[in-house]
Amino acid sequence: MNLCTTSGLRRALLSIAAAMFGLSTAARAADLTVYTALEADQIKPYKAAFEKANPGINILWVRDSTGIITAKLLAEKANPKADVVMGLAATSLMLLQKEGMLMPYAPAGLDKVDAKMRDPAASPQWVGMDVWASAFCVNTVEAGKKNLPEPASWADLTKPVYQGQIAMPNPASSGTGFLMVSAWLQMFGWDGGWKYMDELHKNIAAYTHSGSKPCRQAAAGEYTIGLSFEYRANKTKKGGAPISIVLPKEGLGWDMEAIGIMKTTKESEAAKKLSDWAVTAEANKLYAENFAIVALPGIASSMEFIQGDIDKMLIKNDFAWAAENRDKILAEWSKRYDGKSEPKN
Repeated sequence: MNLCTTSGLRRALLSIAAAMFGLSTAARAADLTVYTALEADQIKPYKAAFEKANPGINILWVRDSTGIITAKLLAEKANPKADVVMGLAATSLMLLQKEGMLMPYAPAGLDKVDAKMRDPAASPQWVGMDVWASAFCVNTVEAGKKNLPEPASWADLTKPVYQGQIAMPNPASSGTGFLMVSAWLQMFGWDGGWKYMDELHKNIAAYTHSGSKPCRQAAAGEYTIGLSFEYRANKTKKGGAPISIVLPKEGLGWDMEAIGIMKTTKESEAAKKLSDWAVTAEANKLYAENFAIVALPGIASSMEFIQGDIDKMLIKNDFAWAAENRDKILAEWSKRYDGKSEPKN
């Protein structure tokens, strides 16, 4: 074999090896297990946008209500299954932070995030995405049939005229339910908050295990009033449901959806890319399609059927207090009111 032939063969073999290495690298696409409480109709566009920007990384969602996902993460502490937590309440991420389960990481572009919407550490363990806040969904047809006035406040919901007319999320299952309970305890004080809930309980027909469900139930006429949150209320009315959306005048309970990386992830580079993407303008514009307040200042939206300035109606929320007292609050709530909770699926 002459030198030319040998050289050509060597080049051919190197080309084949390079091609095989490329195939091997492509085959090593990262599967990123992401635990979330995002609404099911939000997941698809977030996944599509991230994977388009990061080919080779595939998000595998594990979705449920906030309380259920939080409990699942804590139960798996000794053997975590998630790589990333995304779209879970900041108060829940603070619990994971307290348990030492999250990885400190400063995503690219962190300096642009509103300082109120992130862990204040230089390398934060969680970063906020958007704000969601409480709202009432009131079925105007059913209210008319029953001659019920439209409630304008939290206090109105305790009036005897609404007995058996209200559905609310169970705070142990739903982040929306927990942000309401936390808000009442902060607005009215510990004793005053429980006194308020005792009166409200008389009018509750059922506690659901989803923050969206009470609004859907009100839309269907199953109950007249559903205590829910503004994204679901706006989307439900936009879909043609005969509901009025009420923002209670005393102030809105609220929480942030946030992202954090699990300390035990074996896909740290892919997880960091998701965290980086979550604070981009592209991601925040997607959040803004669903929420009025997002993490990046200057990217805002107005929800078509929401009347009022949500930002100005948010209560002063002590997230650290809410996270620290979560177990105590839920134990007391369950002892008092769990008898009206719907069966869990």
